[in-house]
Amino acid sequence: MSTIVSVDEWWERWLDSRDPLARDRLIEHYSPLVKFVAGRIGAGLPNSVDPGDLVSAGVFGLIDAVERFDPERGFKFETFAVPRIRGAVFDGLRSLDWVPRSVRSRAREVETAFSDLESRLGRAPSDEELSTHLKITGGEFQKWLSSIASTTVGPLDRALAAGAEPRPLSGEAPESPGAVVEDSDVRRLVRQEVLRLPERERLVMSFYYDEGLTLAEIGSILGVTESRVSQIHTKAVLHLRARLAAAGIS
Repeated sequence: MSTIVSVDEWWERWLDSRDPLARDRLIEHYSPLVKFVAGRIGAGLPNSVDPGDLVSAGVFGLIDAVERFDPERGFKFETFAVPRIRGAVFDGLRSLDWVPRSVRSRAREVETAFSDLESRLGRAPSDEELSTHLKITGGEFQKWLSSIASTTVGPLDRALAAGAEPRPLSGEAPESPGAVVEDSDVRRLVRQEVLRLPERERLVMSFYYDEGLTLAEIGSILGVTESRVSQIHTKAVLHLRARLAAAGIS
């Protein structure tokens, strides 16, 4: 007669003796976390991205979490694991190179427009000034932001790195340019640049990254649609990228 082993017992086996079977059972037990995180991220991505690829990438984050978890730190495993799963999913997206070349090109054009106009005007350019510089209509500029928006989902470091050449999964120490915000001096510079953004861009960044609000919740606060908040967020990320590039960080 087989004996049912509890998850606590599997943890005990794994932590005490690094039993591979215990590790496999823990990964199996917590696999719904991967599906949950991958599902949340996938909801903001184009249909061309295979949900199965996101789950596969997230499993690497779960494995890493199981192998690194130390209960002595006082955290629940789920609290420790979710950021690592999320990071692995975003790193997997980067390695898939799922962003269309045309979208990358538009993002770079907007960043260049920000740099050119800020240098010339000595202030942040308006949407109208950006669209004029890009030789497109205001409506086309908003469509550009909407098409770029899906590349800027996720943590700020990955949003700032989106559009760069794909890089492999690298655990908790990603390579440049995604790693720039891991450096304390550069993180401080990013925060300074966020504070210099126009008020609405600054508010959206604060609500999204500091307060953890959804785009819909931010829209309710600001009295605009969720799609408009997405455009503002995308514009703010491109604005930051342009400023970091001007500072020699890219």
